[in-house]
Amino acid sequence: MDVFAAGTDTTSTNLEWAISELLRHPYAMKKLQQEAREIGQGRTMITEDDLDRMPYLRAILKETLRLHPPFPLLVPHESTHDVKLLGYDIAAGTQVMINAWAIGRDSSTWIEPNEFQPERFLNSPISYQGFHFELIPFGAGRRGCPAILFSMVINELVLANLVYKFDLALANGECLDMSETTGLTAHKKYPILVVATPCFDL
Repeated sequence: MDVFAAGTDTTSTNLEWAISELLRHPYAMKKLQQEAREIGQGRTMITEDDLDRMPYLRAILKETLRLHPPFPLLVPHESTHDVKLLGYDIAAGTQVMINAWAIGRDSSTWIEPNEFQPERFLNSPISYQGFHFELIPFGAGRRGCPAILFSMVINELVLANLVYKFDLALANGECLDMSETTGLTAHKKYPILVVATPCFDL
């Protein structure tokens, strides 16, 4: 049950944040739609085989995870031996909380850290897997999330097909509030109501 809940809740949360950011940034939405439609070429859907040819899609999702990691404090860890880190003495057995949200908005690492700029991940070696510690929404190392590849393929497929098949817009009078909830998973505080208009030329 834990695995099922963790996999569905974080995935849907990530997609909601990604769609929200795309609605806030129409230039990014248009660029992603162009990429999807060039790859799809009128077929009924974008498949997993197409994803490697969609760098902007991956950049959108990396930037979304940087700004809105679904699990902002990651899973607690425990130090196995005494260690000195950045001048702090951490005793063996200390429970350590990793703040992925703060790491993703660290101004010493990111230029304009609070701005949604997917282009920062184009031609960048930074991956979802946490090999570069600037972006660790799934944790890193042997204690990282075991479902990274599965969840990101699902996120990429869903978002790619949504923007490929539909034009997305906020419903009339809908306000796009980007406030977050508090809790283990950082959901949007106020859900969005989106109108999806089919692209009839597909």
